[in-house]
Amino acid sequence: MYLITSATKKIKNLSKRIKIVQGGTSASKTISILIILIDRAQRKHKEKELTSVVSESIPHLKRGAIRDFKNIMQAQSYWKDENWNATDSIYTFETGNQIEFFSTDNADKLRGARRDWLFINEANNVLFEAFEQLEVRTKKGIYLDYNPTNEFWALTEVKDKRDDVDFVILTYKDNEALDEAIIKSIEQRRNRKGWWQVYGEGQLGEVEGKIYKDWEIIDTIPQFARLERRGLDFGYSNDPTALVDIYYYNGGYIVDELLYQKGMSNKQIADTILNTETSALVIADSAEPKSIDEIRLYGINILPTIKGAGSVNTGISFVQNQKIYITKRSINTIKEYRNYMWKVDKDGRILNVAEDMWNHSMDAIRYALASVFSPNQFISEATVTNHFLQHGNY
Repeated sequence: MYLITSATKKIKNLSKRIKIVQGGTSASKTISILIILIDRAQRKHKEKELTSVVSESIPHLKRGAIRDFKNIMQAQSYWKDENWNATDSIYTFETGNQIEFFSTDNADKLRGARRDWLFINEANNVLFEAFEQLEVRTKKGIYLDYNPTNEFWALTEVKDKRDDVDFVILTYKDNEALDEAIIKSIEQRRNRKGWWQVYGEGQLGEVEGKIYKDWEIIDTIPQFARLERRGLDFGYSNDPTALVDIYYYNGGYIVDELLYQKGMSNKQIADTILNTETSALVIADSAEPKSIDEIRLYGINILPTIKGAGSVNTGISFVQNQKIYITKRSINTIKEYRNYMWKVDKDGRILNVAEDMWNHSMDAIRYALASVFSPNQFISEATVTNHFLQHGNY
């Protein structure tokens, strides 16, 4: 069962055509909106209604709104497999009403059929032009949700320029279903002024101390991109294993997420690598030499990253100095990129130390690029050959 929280009640009380839901982390924005839309879809209306749930990419939808939708439906014992069209991502209710899911990078969908209700999830990652295409084709009502990490079109072009807009700010305190451990984790960051303003209080701000900026999200790997390295950060029970490909292209580097999952054995990691069409040297976290040796036994060219005093900041500097592209399917890595921060002290001053969170793919990227750029970490083919000969596994 899903608890009807204060967040759900506040959103349900919004009555105007466009409902802007601004909020901090764990405020139950997405869950609450989906609960409201599911409730409406289960009711009979004079005419059958279509609701569109939209986000920046299909991978983002699958790991976000679609997953949440299924969890809500299953927890309430509403879900029926035969009602779900997995090909088109459409659920048809017994009432005949439908909820569909698609991404704003699908131009045909943006300019396609009209709908009754629209929900743009994490609207700050969607272009204003996409919103306009969708808005003019929506009959009854629109929901927008986002974390207020920066000012964008919902605030500059919609909120104060139209008379059909409702606006609400939610925080984690509006989510009574939140686990105490998560509440404690959030409140431990009160000293981070910018972070707390955005994620704790749900207020518009600029999250200070973001490590990486201006990465460009691209659709696919271009035809002539060259695979340079793979980066691997180990995880298991508490943290995910992160594996990324690094391609060189047009003077910059493309990041493509291959793996981001908990509970992966070394054999499963090796199989993931062996099942790819191309091969490249893997640079892995040197903190797990036993895992590296085992993966090598499966025929993977893998070496540990070289660590030492200042190696983290040096690696971060290498990444910061490059033009970075990232594929839209790399949804976990994109989320880490947006949340990877420098630590701050009790007075809110930014320290030159990376936070030990949102850093699994970020570490994997750093390992890979540091091996390309650092003279001390550059690994020639001869070095690779010698290393494997010494271990008897080349």
